[in-house]
Order: sequence, then structure tokens, then C-alpha cells
Amino acid sequence: MSLITDTATLQTACARLSHHSFVTVDTEFMRETTFYPKLCLIQIASDDEDYLIDPLAPDLDLAPFFALMRAPSVIKVFHSGRQDLEILWNLDRCIPHPCFDTQVAAMVAGYGDSVSYEQLAHDLAKAKIDKSSRFTDWSQRPLSDAQLVYARSDVTHLRAVYKALAEKLAESGRSHWLEDEMAVLTSPSTYEMDPADAWKRLKGRIRKPRELAVLMELAAWREREARSRDVPRSRVLKDDAIMDIATSAPRSVEALSKLRSIPNGFERSRSGADIIAAVERALAIDPKTLPELDRQDRKPYNPAAVELLKVLLRMTCDTEGVAAKIVATVDDLEAIAADDEADVPALKGWRRSLFGDKALALKNGSLALAFSNGRVVAVKR
Repeated sequence: MSLITDTATLQTACARLSHHSFVTVDTEFMRETTFYPKLCLIQIASDDEDYLIDPLAPDLDLAPFFALMRAPSVIKVFHSGRQDLEILWNLDRCIPHPCFDTQVAAMVAGYGDSVSYEQLAHDLAKAKIDKSSRFTDWSQRPLSDAQLVYARSDVTHLRAVYKALAEKLAESGRSHWLEDEMAVLTSPSTYEMDPADAWKRLKGRIRKPRELAVLMELAAWREREARSRDVPRSRVLKDDAIMDIATSAPRSVEALSKLRSIPNGFERSRSGADIIAAVERALAIDPKTLPELDRQDRKPYNPAAVELLKVLLRMTCDTEGVAAKIVATVDDLEAIAADDEADVPALKGWRRSLFGDKALALKNGSLALAFSNGRVVAVKR
């Protein structure tokens, strides 16, 4: 089982693949020590052939592959493809289109919130995946036969998975349900994160505008620093250290050194000075220009109503054979509990027909929940 390592061979392979209605695609990558994923292998298959592409080969130009990914006549099939698409976006600003994600399709088809490729391959392709090579070092050359077999199976069995799911969705009239999810998956905004928004990734209790300002400045600095050095964010500064600095706002390296989450000597580094500068910038921000804390812009809601909506969501999804995760989030339910006109996906399109209208009926008293024959049922009032 050989790898494609030169551009001419890749060009020929992609030309052949471009005549098919769909291709299945997967990647192997490493990102433990870098900010950006390092692409180590590309696997691709059509209905009757498959290829392994070595992006680390010195004589290989991936342009034919990117052209195939952009070809509008070929559906690109991934399983849980967000990280794969992120890699392609970072390398060539390439977003495969049209796109079909079998994990999302499986949620629509009733396989649960996050069914694995192995389970789908077992159920729909009658195949067993040997996962022993999954966490091996894909950057090392030569790759072992076991690695190549594993990599190939990621796209060859995906063909049967795709066909089975596409058929299920067509038969149930749910093919269009994927459109919203695919729109998010194939939007450049999904992969372009402004460093100014990096603070939104962090979890922690922020109580004061000053703390929020420091958090925003510090998270943006770390994001820019991690990107420029191509190292994981935690290599620049760990999340708990950012939260500590946000709440204490040290204005000198001496004050910074007293924080327990700061490594010994860190305060004397260039990063220590950068952190103090970020704190000073934050303290100069007008608090009135900052985002609201603790979602104060959201109308109040009754927590009991949210719990009832959760039961309704689970009952509806169990009955209709669709994963709850793709229909509504907890944030959606809280917003609906607070506002009949909430601007949330659960009150739009097919989600509204499936669940949103029932949620409003339950909230407003024209629908009730009852227990009958061991099951929760909805009862019109």
C-alpha cells in the first residue's frame, strides 16, 4: 500500500476522483506541540478506488487536492469533519463544498448525540475497525503497514456509511435538516477566530467589569502569541493563570510573581512584561464599552420551566428518532423559557415544527406532560 508523494501522481488521482458523485475524506494530524495542526496524511476514496496522500513529501504540491475539494460537482464526505476542515482552511483557505458529515447525519437519523465512526462502520458497513494505530505518531516516516491499513479503513468503510445514511435521510424526508449544520461547518467564520473574541473560550467566574476587561486583553494577547510562535495556548499561559490575573489585575512584575498559578521566574520573562502591559490596557478601558456580565441582557426565566422543556425535548427526540443535541441546546431552552420570540435555532425551520411549537405550547399551558405506560407523553389541554 503506497503513498502518493509527487504532484503528477496526485494530479492523475484527483482527475479520476473528480468524475465521481462523492468522495470520502479523512486526515491524520499532530497538534500536541503546535497551535496549528500539522497535516501528516490525507486519505480519500471514491466508490471504487482509494488513495493515501503524503503531505510531508518534499516534491508534492497539494493544489490538485484542494481543487478537488472545491469542485461543486463532487460531494465531500467526512465523519466529524470540523478539525479536518480547519486544517484545510489553515493551509489553503479551502472549505470543501458541498459537504456531508456522517456524524451530523447520524444524529439526524437517530443514532444519538455523538456516535463514533467505529460504531457506524460496524452497524452500516458491517466492518470492524482496528483502533490500535489511532494515536501513533503520524509525522514519522516510513509509516507502518498497520498505520496505512488503519488510515485506509477510515475512508473505505465511510463509503457504505455515507450511502446508508443518505438513503435513510432521503426516505425520512430529512435530507434538508443537514443544511443548517453544513452551513456552519462550511462557513469561514467557523475557523476564523478574532483574537479579540478569545476570552469567550475561557470558563471562570468573572464578577466585575474590570476583571472582564483584563480577561479580554489577556486572552487576546495569548491568542496572538500562540499563533505567532505556533505553540499551544497553554504553552504561553494556562487558563487558570489567566483567570487569576483577571481577578487580581497585577500592575507590577512583583505582584504577578505572587500569584500561585504563575511559574517561578515567569514574571521576569518578556511574557511577564507583556502581561503587565495587557493589564494596563485593560484598566484604561471604559467599563461602559464592555459586554454585559452574566448574560444580564437575557430576560429572566423560570428554572422549573427549563427542566420541563428538557423533558419535552428528550421525549420528542426519542419519539422522532433524532439526537437532542442537534435540535436544541440548554441555552435555547433557557431563551424559550424567557421569551416566546427568542432568536434561537429551536424556534426556526424544521426544529420549530419538530419541537419549538411544542415547547411554546408547554410553556403557555396548552400542552402538558404526563406519565403513561412507563413513558412520558404530551397531552393537549
